[in-house]
Order: sequence, then structure tokens, then C-alpha cells
Amino acid sequence: MVVAAALPLVAEYGAAVTTSQIARAAGIGEATIFRAFKDKDEVLDACVAEAVGTDHVLRELATISLDEPLDVRLTEAAEALRAHMERMGTVVGALHASGHLHPGRGGPDGREGRDGGRGEGRDGQHGAGPPPDARAQSFLALRDGVVELIEPDRDACRLSPEKVATAFLGLLFTRLHTPAPGTEAPLSPEELIAVLLHGSLKHPGSDR
Repeated sequence: MVVAAALPLVAEYGAAVTTSQIARAAGIGEATIFRAFKDKDEVLDACVAEAVGTDHVLRELATISLDEPLDVRLTEAAEALRAHMERMGTVVGALHASGHLHPGRGGPDGREGRDGGRGEGRDGQHGAGPPPDARAQSFLALRDGVVELIEPDRDACRLSPEKVATAFLGLLFTRLHTPAPGTEAPLSPEELIAVLLHGSLKHPGSDR
């Protein structure tokens, strides 16, 4: 409850958010926060862990109906993953900009600090970031979630659902990067799915 209430505030204020603001948003007394967390830094670290974690988006993927056509399933998955990546970028970016995540403390991607070692936080523990292989683990979890959406159409696919899911995530994550000025706008979710499932060549006798 505390982390859920804190996330939008952290996205807006970064490390400048106060525990009184979080308590008001959660509808609890400020003292209640410190029964669960040692200090505000610990709340912020929990927010980073929630933002970069995949549990929420995997639950959303699991709610997509397998009775829908494959292109509809993947479009819904693309929207869920886009929202997940945007939330992660907003929360982590706000904390970096406001100084909570900095070299020597460790970040959400597990990068090293200035001293060449892993950034350590309070009590000598690693900072807000997950272990170095966490991004690979997260990718595999997301891939497996997408594989489940593709599995009903396994026989219709030229590639395995695992390969289709990997290509899907690669296209999606590339689309989420901010395009350089003067370049084409990124693919819409519908365009991305069309390229993935049908390629980029027009069918003979068709405008599509």
C-alpha cells in the first residue's frame, strides 16, 4: 500500500518527496510508514524495486484472453509492456535526477559505482539495483509471458513461440527509444504487430 501510493509521487517529485506526502496519499499516519520501513531511503528503494520488477506486468499479460486473435493478444501485450517501461523510466529517471540513485550507490541496472565495485547502500548492502543478471532474468520472464500468448498459434507460426516472443520484445523495446530529431516516428503497436506477423512486403495484388 505504501509503495503503491508512493510510486506516482516519486515519479513527480523524485527523492524530494516527503514521507508525509506518501502517508497522505496512502491514507495512513506517517508513523505507520516507519513501522514497515527504516527511513525514506528504504521507501525509495522499494519503489525502484517495484518499478523495475516484472510481477505487475506479468499479471497483466496473464489477463489477456487467449480466445482473442493473435494480433489482438500481442497488441494488448505491447500496450501493457509500454506502460511498464514508461513507469520504470519515469521513476528511475526522477530518482537519478534528484540524486537518490548515483554512482557509488548502485542503480536499478546493477552497474558499478565510481570505486569500481558494486554500489553499496546502508548496512553494506547493494544499493537499489538488482543483481547483475537481473535484467536477463526479467527479459526471460517477460518472454515467457509473451510465449504463453503465442502458444495457441504455435502450429501457424514458422518459428517457435519463443523466437517469435524474442523478436516481439526486440521490436517493442527498440520502438520505445526516443527517436532522433528528423527521423521517422516509431512504429505504432499495430504496425509493429503487422511487421512481426506478416513481414514488410506487400502481398501480391494487395495494397497491404
